[in-house]
Amino acid sequence: MNLEFFGDGPALVIEGEQRLLVVADLHFGIEADLAAHGLHFRSHSADRLERLLKIIDAADPEMLILLGDIKHSIPSLTRQEYNELPGILDAIRSRIPLKVFPGNHDIGIERYLAGTELQPKDGAIIDGVGYLHGHMYPSPLLAGHLIVIGHHHPQLSLKDEVGCALQTPAYLRAGLDTERLGMGTDPENITPTRVLFMPSFNEIAGYDIFRIIKNPFSPLSRCMKKEEAEIILADGTYIGPLSSLQPDETD
Repeated sequence: MNLEFFGDGPALVIEGEQRLLVVADLHFGIEADLAAHGLHFRSHSADRLERLLKIIDAADPEMLILLGDIKHSIPSLTRQEYNELPGILDAIRSRIPLKVFPGNHDIGIERYLAGTELQPKDGAIIDGVGYLHGHMYPSPLLAGHLIVIGHHHPQLSLKDEVGCALQTPAYLRAGLDTERLGMGTDPENITPTRVLFMPSFNEIAGYDIFRIIKNPFSPLSRCMKKEEAEIILADGTYIGPLSSLQPDETD
């Protein structure tokens, strides 16, 4: 299995027998939600879609896997989403087949998906890798595989001695306690189960990695082996173990 990172996504190509492009958390329609809270921005959906299509062209994958939260509003569609989503999905389909693992924001998304595009909420294995959005317990069938998820929007935030901060999308990779997750254990399967948290494709959605560790908010983040956690930047730069960057409690 080979991994290829696209920092201008963030997006990830996972290549085994198939070449798959993986993207998480597009959150089309987020501007309408911000407007409801008094923050008014023009829709960036066209720009976000153009960025995705350029990555599809550059990566030249066989299939696109969307790890949920295609849309943003909960529980229903906003006017922005109603108007934009059909055209967005048709534009993607015109380039490449897609599969969608629905997220907690994707209520009603099935009306815009066709055939086998809609995948199980608790995940599925495609070409030897497990995929799901990441807000719920994974299927036991994913045990013994790398599991790639979205939902958490990991972002690395660091400060130097003069207070300058680095804030950038990043991947968080760790082992999983499958017994605690209720996925069972197979004594004949010595392959560890690992999880890769993908950063958000949406450019304004980020959540500090250290907050994910300190206050986990999903079954997978609660059951990851924190002592094994590693950080990788969106462009594939390996930063190192999370423990080497863990801020002091006094910070």
